[in-house]
Amino acid sequence: MIHDLNDYQEFFGFLFSYFTPAGKLEFPFEVPLEPKGNKKLYDTYHGVFVNIQYSIKCEIKRSMLSKDMVKQLEFVVEQNQSKTDYKRTIVNFEVTPNTLENVKEKVLPNFKLTGRLDTVCCNISEPFTGELIVENSASHIKSIELQLVRVETCGCAEGYARDATEIQNIQIGDGNVCHNIPIPIYMIFPRLFTCPTLVTNNFKVEFEINIVMTFSDDNQITENFPVKLFRA
Repeated sequence: MIHDLNDYQEFFGFLFSYFTPAGKLEFPFEVPLEPKGNKKLYDTYHGVFVNIQYSIKCEIKRSMLSKDMVKQLEFVVEQNQSKTDYKRTIVNFEVTPNTLENVKEKVLPNFKLTGRLDTVCCNISEPFTGELIVENSASHIKSIELQLVRVETCGCAEGYARDATEIQNIQIGDGNVCHNIPIPIYMIFPRLFTCPTLVTNNFKVEFEINIVMTFSDDNQITENFPVKLFRA
């Protein structure tokens, strides 16, 4: 079995030069995926300002009067990390008008939310879980949503640019939900739009969870939880 990419190019060039019968030809192959020099391979990630993609390109040279055939296909890279580097961290939370930060000058109804996130250090291959309880609310509730946000930081001439964008939004409560009854929190991390948390010299990819409650008058309150993702 050949394991060098240059050897593969020579091998396939030889085959196509001397053995090109009509019909469909299939050539099984494998190539070790290794970084060049001191560089590092990262998991596949499709973001807004940061993208990590890997692709393989096949080109068939044809005669002068025929156009060359080119096909490019993306493949996904996923690497397991050591579980010992990450510790399961349960978070209990309580949200009231007094605990909110960055609230504009408006009167919020009296309310109290409590709950638990099973961990904020999450295996990306497992669901994000927990529970939420509305203990009381002086105003009718319109909806409760769970929001997954990517936070991308990129280096630029002026310094660093940091942008937060939504990946997905899941409604976990519709209408004026019953009080003092646990509402389950359950979310699957989307495969291509999330990756293990990355912090490098040139860019960072981090993630956050928002719990968003909307009242009947369309006022919203948001509680933010930074989460660290890993793959194991």
